Amino acid sequence: MDLTLTSRFLPPPEPPLLLRKCGAPTVLRRWPSTNRNFPAPRRTHLAITAKKRAVIEGVSDEMNAIASQNLDFAPARRRVRSAFSEVQQQLDHCLFKMAPSGIREEEWYERNSRGLEIFCKSWLPKPGVRIKGALCFCHGYGDTCTFFFEGIAKHIAASGYGVYAVDHPGFGLSEGLHGYIPSFDHLVDNVIEQCAKIKGRPEVRGLPCFLLGQSMGGAVALKANLKAPWDWDGVVLVAPMCKISEDVTPPEPAVKALTLLSRVMPKAKLVPPKDLAELAFRDSKKRKMASYNVICYSDPVRLKTAVELLKTTKSIESQVQKVSSPLLILHGAADRVTDPLVSRFLYENASSKDKTLKLYEGGYHSILEGEPDDRIFTVLNDIISWLDSRCSLK
Repeated sequence: MDLTLTSRFLPPPEPPLLLRKCGAPTVLRRWPSTNRNFPAPRRTHLAITAKKRAVIEGVSDEMNAIASQNLDFAPARRRVRSAFSEVQQQLDHCLFKMAPSGIREEEWYERNSRGLEIFCKSWLPKPGVRIKGALCFCHGYGDTCTFFFEGIAKHIAASGYGVYAVDHPGFGLSEGLHGYIPSFDHLVDNVIEQCAKIKGRPEVRGLPCFLLGQSMGGAVALKANLKAPWDWDGVVLVAPMCKISEDVTPPEPAVKALTLLSRVMPKAKLVPPKDLAELAFRDSKKRKMASYNVICYSDPVRLKTAVELLKTTKSIESQVQKVSSPLLILHGAADRVTDPLVSRFLYENASSKDKTLKLYEGGYHSILEGEPDDRIFTVLNDIISWLDSRCSLK
């Protein structure tokens, strides 16, 4: 049974009692709980070179060779995406097989204020369908908006929304060193900048505008909302990354050492974490399809990126009381990538008068991509229903 908590136009509840149990994304290294001192040097490994990509089943040796090339820079990622685009759309996944027809798609690049080419994409309802509002998507760590989100966007667009997405700098088809986050605020500022342009597009000008953030993208969406709270009519968060638990937070000496190292060799890569597909996808058939996300960043986490993720979650944790926009928070109750207690912590501490938390029993991290078909469409319908009810108030 799915659990839904909702609070609309009510004062915020008291803080939870079990805050220390809130979890954190596994992109950060788990430190031994029995030893809070900095690990011995032999336990600290740095990898500068990329790991070899696993063979993708069901495609030719030639396609595997294309997928295994160095993806540090955007031109290579764009070539690989182009080669795999048609193959991805033919996967036996409900998001693709049952995608609505007639959706209008557009892709383009915008040069941001830092001089980087940012990949942008839109999905609009078929001609004749009234557009109710705009939804801007922030993807998660290592991900892109050109794989599974394509199917998600089409379903939401078919319900009367203009859906827009950008690849963060350094990810997907946008410029920047792959997987490198020199400043998390740069990601946030880029979203604010690109969404400002999107809201000026003629098809959605003057309509309600919402943010949708998934995993790390949830942290981006929250920070964007904290910086510019009046820019959006509501925020939808899917398994958001917004708090670190004591169990996985590195001890303070380790954080200081990582920070110092990141200043000397910020682009160096850490030992890779456990394969997240195993933890994120409950449906084993869909889990195998994750390997087709060929331009995702799957190498070890870069030093500066790890430090920025740590800093960001601490910053969000200290500011959740300032979150005042309408909130819809969605989380799999069995998520081991970002702990659902994190979402409960956000729900109970945000000052939003209009807020809803939905926990899906047995759900893993990727509740929009990796669950059984009926669960995926339940989550999608929950998002659409929430958007519809807020747009009807306008």
